[in-house]
Amino acid sequence: MGHRAKNKQGAPAPLEKPTFDKSKKRGKGNKKPEIKRKRPQKEEARPVIKKQKTNTPVKPAQAVQPKKGKKTVQIKEADEDLWDNADSASDDNSMDELDDEFDEELDDEFDDAAGVFPKTDIDFLGSDSEQEGEEEDEEEDSDEDEDDEIAEGQGLDERKSRKIEARKAREAAMAEAELLDSTMQTNIEGEVERYALPEEEEAEETIDVSAVNQRIQEIVNVLNNFKELRDPAKSRQDYTARLIKDIAFYYGYSHFLAEKLFNLFPVSEAIEFFEANEVARPVTIRTNTLRTRRRDLAQALINRGVNLDPIGKWSKVGLQIFDSQVPIGASPEYLAGHYMLQAASSFLPVMALAPQPNERVLDMASAPGGKTTYIAALQKNTGMVFANDASKDRLKSLVANIHRMGVKNAVVCNYDGREFPKVVGGFDRVLLDAPCSGTGVISKDPGVKLNKTEKDFIDIPFLQKQLILSAIDSVDAKSKTGGFIVYSTCSVVVEENEAVVNYALSKRPNVKLVATGLDFGREGFTAYRGKNFHHTLKLTRRFYPHVHNMDGFFVAKFKKISNKFEEKGGKEGKTNGKDNEGDFSDEVGFDDDEDKALITESKAKLRKKKGVQTTTGKPKSEISESTTTSE
Repeated sequence: MGHRAKNKQGAPAPLEKPTFDKSKKRGKGNKKPEIKRKRPQKEEARPVIKKQKTNTPVKPAQAVQPKKGKKTVQIKEADEDLWDNADSASDDNSMDELDDEFDEELDDEFDDAAGVFPKTDIDFLGSDSEQEGEEEDEEEDSDEDEDDEIAEGQGLDERKSRKIEARKAREAAMAEAELLDSTMQTNIEGEVERYALPEEEEAEETIDVSAVNQRIQEIVNVLNNFKELRDPAKSRQDYTARLIKDIAFYYGYSHFLAEKLFNLFPVSEAIEFFEANEVARPVTIRTNTLRTRRRDLAQALINRGVNLDPIGKWSKVGLQIFDSQVPIGASPEYLAGHYMLQAASSFLPVMALAPQPNERVLDMASAPGGKTTYIAALQKNTGMVFANDASKDRLKSLVANIHRMGVKNAVVCNYDGREFPKVVGGFDRVLLDAPCSGTGVISKDPGVKLNKTEKDFIDIPFLQKQLILSAIDSVDAKSKTGGFIVYSTCSVVVEENEAVVNYALSKRPNVKLVATGLDFGREGFTAYRGKNFHHTLKLTRRFYPHVHNMDGFFVAKFKKISNKFEEKGGKEGKTNGKDNEGDFSDEVGFDDDEDKALITESKAKLRKKKGVQTTTGKPKSEISESTTTSE
């Protein structure tokens, strides 16, 4: 015990000399003097030992068999830090030549200096059992070992990030596989779980809205993968008929309109269209460039607590309103005419028309004045804009907006658009935003879902065909800057759009379709449900609420080539409603007989104002209408 007590006070000199001399005699390249410095300097070795203890858990010196890849990494790091010590310790395996007394003293010294040397934490003797355990761990955890073999500059953050990315990739692959399994509904043998279409009576008795919605989704999945998921006893027509009935019940449409709208799209897109009609479109305003600039207007509204953003790259005057602390339709800027509350889809026909300064432009259906004031702004209050509307009541809002927006080149008139070639013609450009069924603005007017019948889709296209022929006849093909007609509707059905344009092309061969100038929107139909249209109808543009986040709209642009045309089959042509037998012309002008009668009536009215009574032999109402026309 006395001998051991002496060893505890310090490392004896006889112990160091044989160890140093032994390693030198054997010619090994290990640097033993470093160990010689560390043993007497206990205070400097302690902080290093603390770091090793925090990085590596304390283990018994006799059983070091790491099972996880992380522990193996820590052992390798310790080996790198104390590589000299490890080699020196490995030399102890050949020190059996020393005396037993010398071995006992060496063991006692290491036992007493357990808090100084890291041998108790990690066995650096390089035993065969430890090497075998590490080899086994490397074979089992090959993926982790590859991640651990990194350069010294790469820390734990990169290692963790790679593991996180690998875990995310595995989770994504598992989620995709699970989604594929649920979508295909297949079992191990590859058999398909087919959806059983409910019987007619059972389906009609279903009142639960959530159950109907679930059935809609199931039928959509079947129709998208009909070959695999269909019921052999049911046809595709059976599934489609059931789906249309469920859509009409769930979204509140008449069966007729639900079927008409459903046939416009693929199955999945049709559901998106019906869903989009249940959501209100964004509130948009148009900057009046006659009074302000968009940047100044936006700053003024932001100062009033309005949250807004530009409507998009396609418009230089539009702003989208998200929320506002003041009423947008009653702000000082609105009352001053700095902007107009206008749907984004209403910008499109005027942008396609592209009116130029000093032109004569006709807006055949102008109320309430959003497009008319936009035309005047693009013309910079030059030229002349004829703002016409067939409804006298709607003219009040038209006149009010014209005055509020500072338009000075507008002429307001109240005529049926079909009379315009006779009233006045020779326009450079004509805009016809025709009256329609409103199937593109169902989010604004939900009444369209039920109040439109099959008769409406016969009468409205008939009126639209008459109006578009009148608009074509009102344009002067010899105009140096114009000769364009734009036809637009807020409808998505083919009967009011492509069918009307195709009719105009067949009846007026002196016009052709040209590009609208709009860089977005879908192409118009050239074939629909067995009907083939003119191939140039692909130049027209369609806009949908579920695709462009604006009201459903249709825009077509014509270019009038000549004022003369000849009907097909050598039939007689018409010029402003008057038959010509040899000259099939469509000259823009006036009817002299009718003009003479109008002039006579206007003179009679003037004499009547002066107190001179005259009779023209015509009813009073007809005289009044003729007088208004002459004015």
